[in-house]
Amino acid sequence: MLIGIAGGTGAGKTTVAREITDDVADVRVLPLDNYYRDLSDLSDPERARINYDHPDAFDWELVRSQLSALSAGAAIEMPQYDFETHTRRESTVRVEPGSVIVVEGILALYDETLRGELDLRLYVETDADVRVLRRIRRDVEERGRSLEGVIDQYLSTVKPMHEQFVQPTRRHADLIIPEGANETAVSLLRKQIRSAV
Repeated sequence: MLIGIAGGTGAGKTTVAREITDDVADVRVLPLDNYYRDLSDLSDPERARINYDHPDAFDWELVRSQLSALSAGAAIEMPQYDFETHTRRESTVRVEPGSVIVVEGILALYDETLRGELDLRLYVETDADVRVLRRIRRDVEERGRSLEGVIDQYLSTVKPMHEQFVQPTRRHADLIIPEGANETAVSLLRKQIRSAV
């Protein structure tokens, strides 16, 4: 079963992915954040100016090919992304095929080809104030960013890209999950996934 989980930054996509597959033993998660294009050929200042919330920031061909490989029963070498340097790490993570594969990220429902491969398309909708606070906490605590830098990035790229590209993908969702990990929605999805695998 292939599941896509989209939604704005800090909406709770990772939490939803974890909770709906909590008791499924054979789950593989592909965070879309690992599939940013490799920009190691650019200088630090050039990488800092890239709009990472635009669809062009992602290596869609690699996402599609690795999802297809997993669907066909082949293992993949999933890239790992370094958010402090804005580059792909040299090391990868081997991912074996599983009964449930989740593609999770702000634009998980953006690419038409990828979307067509998914059995279940979810959009997590959470209030913008909650999302921006979660984003600030994550980027400062986990990604080594300054508060000022996170706020500047949110206002200059994250918010406008959400409005232009992320939010419109909700129309492709089979189910919109309100307020992050909504207990009723999560429970229903968990039952559906268990019965499908």
